[in-house]
Amino acid sequence: MNEHLIVLDLDGTLLTDDKKISSLTKETLFKAKQAGHQVMIATGRPFRASLPYYKELELTTPIVNFNGALIHHPKNPMWKTIHTPVDLSVVHDVVESVHKYEYDNLIAEVMDDVYLHREDEKVHEMFNMGSPNILMGDLKQTLKENPTSLLIQADDVNTPIIRKHLQDVHAELIEHRRWGAPFPIIEIVHKGLSKAIGIDFISKEMGIPRERIIAFGDEDNDFEMIDYAGIGVAMSNGIDDLKNIANEITLSNNEDGIAKFLHDRLKL
Repeated sequence: MNEHLIVLDLDGTLLTDDKKISSLTKETLFKAKQAGHQVMIATGRPFRASLPYYKELELTTPIVNFNGALIHHPKNPMWKTIHTPVDLSVVHDVVESVHKYEYDNLIAEVMDDVYLHREDEKVHEMFNMGSPNILMGDLKQTLKENPTSLLIQADDVNTPIIRKHLQDVHAELIEHRRWGAPFPIIEIVHKGLSKAIGIDFISKEMGIPRERIIAFGDEDNDFEMIDYAGIGVAMSNGIDDLKNIANEITLSNNEDGIAKFLHDRLKL
């Protein structure tokens, strides 16, 4: 069978709800690699928070982090890293403009440095994976360089209100997406970025055509990736809007949906 590129979102897709890779899914992905297929991760997470899974799957491929703001190859220092942060002035404008709305926190990430606008033990714990430098305080004072991403933590009521504001006021300069676990987050990255941008670049480097890309996702930040892939697969636990554009729907992240689909499609 021709070589395929298998692209995996992490949370809600590759990972079960307890943030593990099931034994069957891991076994199936190893079989896919042994059969000559390529396996890669495309995630909204920073690299430090995806590295344990990269290692667990013994990957040797490039990876897309921060929803396309960082495209790099952990195993090949000669491979050109593409880092596209948000302009600091834009971030300051966004921070200033959202103060009139109700939100829980603002979080900026500059690669492996994390800036928390408000001290919060749960948020601190969530972003502590990989032992980053964590700084507390008003982002307009503490943040001094262009961040890789800006996150707005807000509840389910206020998230759509804030997103409408971002679309109305800042749409020319940023992309914004929502993810729902462990709590609602609006992620802001540089205009024009998505997981699909990174996958397109990597697949061309590998010489794998779009029609042989199988991508798995479950959330708002997977839209472009699922639409771009020749075979875009939504998890059954995914949001309805993603299922509506996907080519296929597989079982949930807790039911080995990736393993089931790859076993059937690639005859593993």
